[in-house]
This record gives sequence, C-alpha cells and structure tokens, in this order.
Amino acid sequence: MMTYWTQSADYFWPIATPLTPETAVYQPDEMVWEAEAVVTEVIIAQQPAAERLKAVLVAVLTMMVVFGLLFFSGQREAAHEVAGASVEAAVVDTAVSAPNSANTTTNHAVGQAISPLFTPEVRYWEPLIVKWAEAYQVDPNMVATIMQIESCGDPQAVSRAGAQGLFQVMPFHFAADENMQDPDTNARRGVAYFAERLAQTNGNVGLAFAGYNGGHVAAATSWENWSAETQRYYTWSTGIYEEVQRGDSESATLAQWLAAGGASLCQQAAARLGIED
Repeated sequence: MMTYWTQSADYFWPIATPLTPETAVYQPDEMVWEAEAVVTEVIIAQQPAAERLKAVLVAVLTMMVVFGLLFFSGQREAAHEVAGASVEAAVVDTAVSAPNSANTTTNHAVGQAISPLFTPEVRYWEPLIVKWAEAYQVDPNMVATIMQIESCGDPQAVSRAGAQGLFQVMPFHFAADENMQDPDTNARRGVAYFAERLAQTNGNVGLAFAGYNGGHVAAATSWENWSAETQRYYTWSTGIYEEVQRGDSESATLAQWLAAGGASLCQQAAARLGIED
C-alpha cells in the first residue's frame, strides 16, 4: 500500500482589503481560493507475474542446494568408504562373470585359526587376525580374505585412491590423531566396518564383501548394480572364502587373483615383512 497527498479546492471566501469595501460585490475571478489538503490512500497491488517468478526462483535455488548436498554425500560414500584399490590397479583389465547367486550366506566360525590356503604374507598376521576377528565377532577367515585382497599383508600399502594399510581403509574413517597405517588401528577401523556390513545384510557374506569395497549402497543392491571393481572384488573374495570354508587343499580363485596382478602386491608385502621366498 502506498499513501500520497493531493490537493483539491473545496471552498473560497472574499478577503476584505483597504481597497474593497465590505459591501462590494465579488466576482468569481476575484476570489482567493484556499485548497484543502486531502489524504488519499492508493493501494498498488504487486504484480502477480513478478511474485510468481520470485517464488519459482526461490524453489529452484532450494532444490539445487538440497540436490547438491545429497549428491556430494552420495559421491563421498560411493567413492570407496573402505577402498581396496591397491590390487585393483593390477587387475583392472580382468573380466569376471556374474555369479549364480549374490546371496552367499555362510556360518561364521569365530575364534578358529585361519586357513593355510592364504599366502605366507597374510598368515604372518594370523595371531592378530584371530584377535581382531574375535573383537568384532566375525570369522577370522573373512578377515584374512579381506587382508589378502586389500594388501596381501603389507601394513604400509597405499592405493591410488589413498586407501591405507592392511585393510586399505580410507583416511576419512580415522580420527585426526590416529596413525592410519598402525596395524591395530587400521584393523579396528576396517574390521568394524565389515562387521557393520554383515549386520546390514543379515549375515550375507557375499553382500558384506561387496559392501566393504563399494560401501553400504553396494551391500544393499546386487551384481547388476555394482561397479566393475566391486564385481571383481566380489568374485575374488567369495571365491577364496568359499574354497577356504570347504577345506580345499588349494584355492583356484586365489591362484587366479595372484596371476591377475596380486603376486606383485604379495612380493611387496614379503619384502616389507622380511619374508623370504
């Protein structure tokens, strides 16, 4: 609403002067007009089109901000919550086929020693693997399987994506004052994350392995929705773990993994740990 002032002449009267007697007859053009100020309120309505445009712009900006926050959060989660990319650089060209089922659920043997099928670099850590597995109530062979693929037992392994240590845990999982490559600290972060994926999938080992590599989103989906890296990770991890659980005398999947590039990672780990061939 806007208020402005107008003037209008509502009445007039003669003014007596020394030159005009009181009995004089006055003509209209001789009169002195006095204007009365009148306040008039004028309501100027805002333009509907402008208001609609303003509302649309506000809505669009709000949606862009919300989408940006969700997208950033999703990307951060999907870009290796716990990334196993050290070996991935070596096996990126290795194709794998879809499994018969992505729902492998296996009984968990907590507290037992790890299988002799794992490479010497992984077996080097056996006492600690059993300890870490007991702390989070998971099968030690699951923990050993993850270590096998992630670092082959190299505590100082670093991936191209920045994943660190024995379990290739991404830096944002650590507190600012933590040593990411300290075996116990690295294991605490990595094994705890895997235990969360087991709980998320109701004990589905295959989906938990996929989730360890691809995040909780991968654990909640299936093969056709995974990245090529997560598909490879699933193939290696479930194959090795199933052969270990069956008590096979050797692991065909582990041999394939070594041939696909894992051997170089194990050589690096052996040199770091002082293990001779």
